[in-house]
Amino acid sequence: MTLSFDPEALELPFYHFIGGERIDGAGALEMRRPSDGRAYGACPVADEALVDRAVDAAKRALKTSGWADVRPRERVNALHRWAGLMEEEALTLARLEAVASTRPIAELVQGDIAATAEQIRFFAEFADKEGSDVVPTSTGTFGMTLTEPYGVIGAITPWNFPVSMAGWKLGPALAAGNAVVLKPSEMTPFSTLYMAELAVKAGIPAGLINIVLGDGPTTGSAITGHPDIAKVSFTGSTAAGGAIMQNIAHTGIKPMTLELGGKSPQLVFADADLELAASAVTRGILANAGQACVAGSRLIVAHEVADTLCEAIARHMADIRPGVTWDENTQYSPIISGRQLDRIDTIVRKAVEQGAECVTGGGPMDREGYFYEPTLLRGVDADSPAVIEEIFGPVLTIQTFGDEDEALALADHPTYGLAAGLFTRDLSRAIRVTKALQAGTVWVNRYGRSRDHILPTGGYKRSGIGKDLGREAYLANRKSKSVLIDL
Repeated sequence: MTLSFDPEALELPFYHFIGGERIDGAGALEMRRPSDGRAYGACPVADEALVDRAVDAAKRALKTSGWADVRPRERVNALHRWAGLMEEEALTLARLEAVASTRPIAELVQGDIAATAEQIRFFAEFADKEGSDVVPTSTGTFGMTLTEPYGVIGAITPWNFPVSMAGWKLGPALAAGNAVVLKPSEMTPFSTLYMAELAVKAGIPAGLINIVLGDGPTTGSAITGHPDIAKVSFTGSTAAGGAIMQNIAHTGIKPMTLELGGKSPQLVFADADLELAASAVTRGILANAGQACVAGSRLIVAHEVADTLCEAIARHMADIRPGVTWDENTQYSPIISGRQLDRIDTIVRKAVEQGAECVTGGGPMDREGYFYEPTLLRGVDADSPAVIEEIFGPVLTIQTFGDEDEALALADHPTYGLAAGLFTRDLSRAIRVTKALQAGTVWVNRYGRSRDHILPTGGYKRSGIGKDLGREAYLANRKSKSVLIDL
C-alpha cells in the first residue's frame, strides 16, 4: 500500500465540531502548505459566543451521559474503541495532518498515530485503577481522600505534532471523567477534528469532545478565560503560556498545566561512544526540522573530542532527504511558515555576524516550500541569540568544555529547563550529572522520547508548570477532597 497522495484531491474540514455536530464558520485566516508554500484555504475563528456554545455543550454532555459517574470500566472500554478506530483510520488521519503540517506521512502512520492510540489506551486504564485512598488518622476517626473530575477542561494544542498533542490532552481528561473544549492550532486543525468525530463513532458521548477553530487572541482567550472551564491545559511557547496565565489571573483563578518552550542541551563527554552520540544528537535537532519543544539545540562537548564529533554530525546532516509531507519517501520536514523560515535565518545570520562559524547549512534550501538547511554553528558566545533564543528550527550550536563543572554551567540556561541529553560510558558521572541538570527530562546515551507513556514530561523554570503523560497527567485531571469521619 502506498502512503503518498495528491494534496489537491483531499477534502478538508473547515468547520467546528460542537456537541457532535459540524458547525460551519467563515474562513478568516489564510492557510498555506509548508511543503510548497501554496495557499489552500482559510481557517474560521470561533468568537466568544461560539466558545460559550461549546462549553454549554460540554456541560450538557457531562450531565446527560453521566460520563463522570458511570462504571469506570465503561469509560475504559469506550476509550479503547476510540484508539482502535484511530488505528483503523490511520491513513485518513495521516493525510489530514500531513497536507497542512510539517509531519511526513510515513512518520505519521508509523509513529505519531500509532503512539497516540497507545497513549489513549494507557490513560484509559487509569479510570478503574486510580481513585480514593484510606489514610491513617487518629483512633475513633476514619480518614480518606477522594478524587473527582474537574468538569470541563479547556485545551489548546500547537501545530508541530497535532495528533500527538491532541492525544496528550484528550486521553487523560476523558479517562478522568471530564469533558473537553479544545482549540487546535489554526495552521493544523484537520486531524484533530477527525479524531473528535471518531470518538463519537466509538461511543464516547457527543459533546464530551468539542473542537473550536481559531487563533489565540480571540478563541484561545475565550477558552482560558471562560468561567465554566475548570482547568486549562496548554502546550506551546513560553510567551503564549505567560499570556494564558495573565488571562486566567484576570478572569478567575483555576489550575493549569503548561508545557512550554525549551533550549535543551546535549552534553557529550570524552568517554562517550561518539558514533552513537553523533547519530542521536543529529536526530535530536533534525527531527521535525527542529520544530519540537524538546529539540536538543545546544551541543556541549568535551573540547578534546569536539572536532571528531562535529565532523560526524556534519556527515549525518548531509544524509537528510527533504521532500513534501505527502510523499512517503520524505525524511526531512519543511518549516511551518515563511515567517518562521525568515526568523530562523535572521538568528543564524546574526550569530555568524557576531563571529560564529557556520560548519554546514546556514540558509533556506533552494526549493519550493519552506525548507531550511540543517545548520551547525561553532564558536558561538554564551550571549549569542543562537544560544539564548528558542529558534524552533534545525540549528545546532556547539560549545566546548574542559571539565564537568564547566559543562554543567554551560548547560544551565537562564530561561528554559525542559529537557537535556547526556552521553558518557561512566555510570557514576551519568547519575551525578543527571541529578545536577536543571531539566524536567534527562536522556542518557539517547535523545528523545520513547513509547513508555508512564514517563511524564514537563519543564523546570519557564518551560512549564505541571506534567503531561504518565500517571501525573491523569491525576492532574482530577481534584482531590479530604474526608474525616468521627466513628
